[in-house]
Amino acid sequence: MIIIKSQDQIEAMRPAGALSKLTLRRVGAMIMPGVSTIELDRVAESVIRSHGGTPAFKGYGGFPASICCSINGEIVHGIPSAERVLEDGDIVSIDTGAVVDGWVGDNAWTFYCGKPSDADKGLCEITRDCLKAGIEAAVPGNHLGDVGHAVQSLAEENGYGVVRDYVGHGIGRAMHEEPNVPNYGKKGRGVKLQVGMVIAIEPMICMNGYDSHVLRNRWTVVTNDGGTAAHYENTVAITEDGPVILTTDDEGPWCSMMGGE
Repeated sequence: MIIIKSQDQIEAMRPAGALSKLTLRRVGAMIMPGVSTIELDRVAESVIRSHGGTPAFKGYGGFPASICCSINGEIVHGIPSAERVLEDGDIVSIDTGAVVDGWVGDNAWTFYCGKPSDADKGLCEITRDCLKAGIEAAVPGNHLGDVGHAVQSLAEENGYGVVRDYVGHGIGRAMHEEPNVPNYGKKGRGVKLQVGMVIAIEPMICMNGYDSHVLRNRWTVVTNDGGTAAHYENTVAITEDGPVILTTDDEGPWCSMMGGE
C-alpha cells in the first residue's frame, strides 16, 4: 500500500531530511586519502545523535553501521571498517539516513577521493545528472516509468549501465515503503504519481555492465565485471507545485563532488 502524506506530514519530514544531508556533507568533508571508512562511520553517527536523531541504517535488517560506504566497483551497501582505507583516485559512495521524530530522511552522494580518473569523473557527473533528471520527471500525473525513463535514457545515451536489481523506494515513517522506484522504465508506465507521495530517487549507474552480485558479507553489492559504479539519492515529495527535495539543509540539496571540502 502506498502511504499518501498530508502537507503537514511532508513538512514534518524536513528535519530528518536536513539532518541526513548535513551528515552526508560532514562525511564528504572527511573523504581524503589515508582515512579509514570506520572513521567516516563514527563521524556520521556522532553528527546524527548530537542533533537529536537516530541512525536509520544501524541495525536495519542487521546492518552493522550508520552509513553505507561503497568504493569504486561496489554499487551499494558497503560496510565501513578499520581495515578499509581510502586511496587517491577512489570514488566513494556514501549513503546516510537519519530518523527524527519518527520520520526518515535518506540520501546518497558519490565523492572523489583525491584525483579521480577522467572516466570515473564522467561517470559520477552523469549519474548526478540522472538524479536531477529523475527528480524533474517526478510531477503529479506522470508515472514511475517516466522517472525511470529519464534516468535510463540519460545513462544509456552516455554508454553506461543502469542497475536493475536495486531501486529507489517510497519513504516515510519506515525506511522502505511502497512503491519501488526503478531507474529504468517506459514513459507512461507504472504507478501514477500523486500529490502526497514521498519517494527516494536513487540512480545506481555502472561504467560498463550492470550485472552484480553480493559479497560474502551478505551486504556489499559489486559489479560483476569489476567496473566502477556511482550512486546519488534524494528524498523527494510529490506536490502540486512539482517535486520538492526534502533532503536539503541550509546549503541546499546538493553536495560538492570533491571529498575533503
